[in-house]
Amino acid sequence: RQGFMAALFLLAVLTPVGAASPAALPVVINTWAFRTAAETAWRVLESGGSELDAVERGCGQCEIDQCDGSVGYGGSPDESGETTLDAMIMDGNTMEVGAVADLRRVKNAIGVARKVIEYTKHTLLVGESASLFAVRMGFPYEDLTTQKSLSLYSEWLNQSCQPNYWKNVVPDSSKSCGPYKRREEGTSREKQTSSQRSVHNHDTIGMVVIGVSGTVASGTSTNGAIHKLPGRVGDSPIAGAGSYADSTAGGAAATGDGDIMMRFLPSYQAVEYMRMGTDPTVACQKVISRIQKYAPKFFGAIICANTTGSYGAACNKIPGFTQFHFMVSNPLLSRPTEQVVDCI
Repeated sequence: RQGFMAALFLLAVLTPVGAASPAALPVVINTWAFRTAAETAWRVLESGGSELDAVERGCGQCEIDQCDGSVGYGGSPDESGETTLDAMIMDGNTMEVGAVADLRRVKNAIGVARKVIEYTKHTLLVGESASLFAVRMGFPYEDLTTQKSLSLYSEWLNQSCQPNYWKNVVPDSSKSCGPYKRREEGTSREKQTSSQRSVHNHDTIGMVVIGVSGTVASGTSTNGAIHKLPGRVGDSPIAGAGSYADSTAGGAAATGDGDIMMRFLPSYQAVEYMRMGTDPTVACQKVISRIQKYAPKFFGAIICANTTGSYGAACNKIPGFTQFHFMVSNPLLSRPTEQVVDCI
């Protein structure tokens, strides 16, 4: 049996994702090589937990682990040095969504998002009010700042607040810190530059879980883009952008430059392609291609899985980002397995 499992494992690892992936249910797929998140979600399913439970616990594991510094507390300080969190979770059976954005002083963002589904008729709560809701739901207030986030913030201040997200302001945002005010009309406009931003300053965890019966759930969690303007919300907590789940078709989740990606509702679009019978890998690629037409240099990737358990991923090829790593767990794999796709 060990030899058979080893062979099956090798086959799974060596199967290029561009080819049709071997389909099996249940399946857990998540962005990046966040292994403990994948293992946690898989254990929840194995112990009889629901697909929503698996998504909540899997993404919640990344919040605890501070995955890549871009999920959970103590990372991506905003312009005032504060870490704030965005998260969402979606039930593909009922199409209910719970989401929080700009959540302050509460660590378990996806847990709070789940409570939005369970205890309110709303979809998205934001800012200080989302934090007050979290406390009413029993979550403790905790400081999201750490020595690491403080040092990231002070280094940024020492580098004249570079990079930042301002444009067309005075003083010149490419050379100095604010406070900024808008530049008068008629003066020369700044060229937008995305090259100065690291491709590692916004690595959301996005996860799709599909159960044995084809029930789909999805979710995301992130602390957003580093040095963002306070109040900025990216794609992660927006249904159809950060992730999307529909038990009649499949699920998808996106990661990358949320300010650009959210304009295209990539997760919703990918699920709609799969509904029409498009292979998950191709669905992911088509979504990336659509965004490329408008923002050829955007940093981003997407994972897709359909209700048969077939899955795929795609990413936009830019300098420093030519491959995308993601995790897959299914009965054909002896353990949650890291897979890689070449960017297009």
